[in-house]
Amino acid sequence: MIHFDISRTKSSSHRSGLVRVSSRLSKELGEAARPVALLQPGIGPSGAAKQFQPKGDDWWLTAELFCEAECPGMWNFIRERHCRLAAVFHDAIPLKLPHITWPQSVARQPEYMKMLAEFDRVFAVSEASRRELIDFWRWQGVEPRATVETLALGADFAGQPRVGWVPETRRAVLLCVGILEPRKNQAFLLDVCERLWRENLAFDLHLVGRVNPHFGKPVLAKIKAMQKTWRCLHYHEAVDDDTMARLYGEVRASVFPTIAEGCGLPLLESLWQGVPCVCSDLPVLRENADGGGCLVVPPTELQPWCDALRRVLTDPTSYAELARQATNRPLPVWAETAKSLINRLV
Repeated sequence: MIHFDISRTKSSSHRSGLVRVSSRLSKELGEAARPVALLQPGIGPSGAAKQFQPKGDDWWLTAELFCEAECPGMWNFIRERHCRLAAVFHDAIPLKLPHITWPQSVARQPEYMKMLAEFDRVFAVSEASRRELIDFWRWQGVEPRATVETLALGADFAGQPRVGWVPETRRAVLLCVGILEPRKNQAFLLDVCERLWRENLAFDLHLVGRVNPHFGKPVLAKIKAMQKTWRCLHYHEAVDDDTMARLYGEVRASVFPTIAEGCGLPLLESLWQGVPCVCSDLPVLRENADGGGCLVVPPTELQPWCDALRRVLTDPTSYAELARQATNRPLPVWAETAKSLINRLV
């Protein structure tokens, strides 16, 4: 039996990548896994484990984050080994970029990654994340019990059928999806777009994402200031999956100027909708971008980004080829992700 933990994501109103992973896995695991809430405030992991009474050869699988301060008794639960333990590991970004990461995440991350070493299986969402976790253990002198493998995440973000064809005459509209914060690099994207607008290149830009309460307010202020001049700039703080699908159906390309990712779900989800993606040239993104349908651009370099966006907006031949690649290349789906987990948790 697989006991899949949904302690926090079950009640989350946010549509972050972590929530997406937990919610889609929970749905696709279906009857093969039993939803449980192990990380309950005031109960503690060991107490919760006694409530769902796992057997020694069962698995507790989680895609959530935790540490002893947030989940008192977590170390005891791991060492008591009520059952076998497996986790989905997302990234080490709080360690790499602590100055622009939520303080709570920065405080949690080192202990969380040490706890994962005591698990039986860890599934990293990319090869880049897998290497980061192993390198962290080596740096800390940790001898891991866990084996670490990669896990391909699904591109079908809400379970809609894949878009198999897009018209070559799509409107000049760009879409950027991600929480407003320095890591997602929307402020830089706005500088790129403003230069192109001042060159009289006509297109719209839609930004979708909630505001990081610690670091996102300057980005939101920049958006509001620019909207006074550029009516082609649109911001959506929160949209449901149907609205996201509608937006993807109206745009010519997605843009993903991020400076750090664990996997890069917006890139995969864009391709699922038949929408080419212009993204940062990061090793983690190239794991998926190199399969086709993407333009990779050096991060934070203004002129290459201007050239790439101008190309997808004005070069019909180039755009048609990118769209062809996006709609014809193989893409992973969440059902396959869940099946892969079930097959490996034996």
